Parts: sequence; structure tokens; C-alpha cells
Amino acid sequence: MKKWFATLLVALAASATHAFAAPSAASCTDFTPNAQWPELSNAKMAPKTRLLCYSDFAVLHSGVTHGPLWSAEHLTRDHIEAAKAMVRTNKFFEDARLPDGEGATLADYKRSGFDRGHMSPAGNRWNPQAMAQSFSLANIVPQDRENNQRLWSRIESAVRKLAVKYDDTYVVTGPMFNGKQLQTIGPTRVFVPTQLFKVVYIPSKKLAFAIVVDNVSTSDYSLQSIHQLEAASGIRFPGIPDSLKDQRPGGLKGV
Repeated sequence: MKKWFATLLVALAASATHAFAAPSAASCTDFTPNAQWPELSNAKMAPKTRLLCYSDFAVLHSGVTHGPLWSAEHLTRDHIEAAKAMVRTNKFFEDARLPDGEGATLADYKRSGFDRGHMSPAGNRWNPQAMAQSFSLANIVPQDRENNQRLWSRIESAVRKLAVKYDDTYVVTGPMFNGKQLQTIGPTRVFVPTQLFKVVYIPSKKLAFAIVVDNVSTSDYSLQSIHQLEAASGIRFPGIPDSLKDQRPGGLKGV
């Protein structure tokens, strides 16, 4: 595997820039609470960002990191029950809606040593079209193999159990890129996250919290408040009431 190291902020600043407008695709607004999208509070993350809407989730894609900055989904009890009957397609593909050079390619992951880690999980998809779409590389980041298949899989299962128990659950998942030097993979130089996060908001319980995991082989995870994650990630979550953003539960059942 050939590796390069780059500084994220330098790469973002050097990229061609354009004005960043909040996504306004009405067909996607069901995936976020109160139809309010996560917002990039760090302006240096904004260049080459594109909103991609799928049938049951949405992605904000970065043409600089060549992957998602966040992926949003709205889970219900019926959705998760229906998802149990779905068969994984395992057919990863390059999203044709992205301009050349902005998206990851299948070749980038070949012999990279990393799993192709879903942000909105295949296990949450409740119809065949959504299942197939979840394998878009725009919804994927380079993830440590054992992390993806063990700890992260348990976290995804625990969130599904919350959705079954409480019915109405909003989830935003994404990567974080911290540190002066970052690893990339493949000819496209897809940025490898240093951490992964998952925001969970359950309106009926007035509960909101974040799960953060280092992108390494580990059994450890951190439960953080939304305010903590907003400060660390450079992403705001305006659909979650401010009154809930300092909560931090004591544990996550099943992880």
C-alpha cells in the first residue's frame, strides 16, 4: 500500500473554492430533525462540498477528502424491522454525480489495507434500492478493518436497538480528521479519518448524544455531548435543541 501524508487544512485552503450554500433539496429533509441540515462551522471544510440525496439517507460529500463529511438518516421501528429482511448487495460503486477527481474510486481501496466503511450503514436500509445505494463510495470512508467489523458493528447494532425501542431516531455519522499529518490511500489520495462519530437524537426521549471512536483496532469508545462533538468536528447540528446538547449518557447498551 502506497501512503501519502498531507495536512488537511493546507489541502483544503489550496483547493479551488466556491461559495458554500446550505443544502436545500426538499426531498432529503426527512433525514434531519426539523429539516435542518448539519452545518460546517469550519469554513475551511466547505470547498468542493456537494449534497447527495439517496432514497433513505443523505450525504455531504467533500471533493477534498474524497469522501463524506456526514451522512444523515432517520430511523423508525418499521424501518429497522423491514431492514432485517434485506440482503446486502456488497456492490460498491463510484457515484457518477460527482465530478471527475472529487470522488473515491474502487482502485483507491484495492490492497489499501482498509475496509470500505459505511457511514449510513447497509444494515439500516429497508428497501432494495436503498440497500444498493448505501454502497456508493460517497457514503464510505477508509476504516480500520477490525474496528469496522467489531466495535463499529456493535455500535451500529446498539443504535438500531434504540430505534426499535423508541421508534423515532435521527442519526448523523461521519469522519473526523485531526492532527497535522493525515494518511491517504490510493491514486486519488482519499483521506483516512483519525476518528469516526455518530450523533444520535431521540426527540421523544429528549435525548441527544455523540459516540466517538478512534479509527484503529480498539474496543474503546467515548460518549460525548453534542456540544463537545461540535467543537471537535467543526460541524454544528442545529436540528437538535440547544437544551439537549450538554447531555452525555453513562453507557451504550450492547457495546
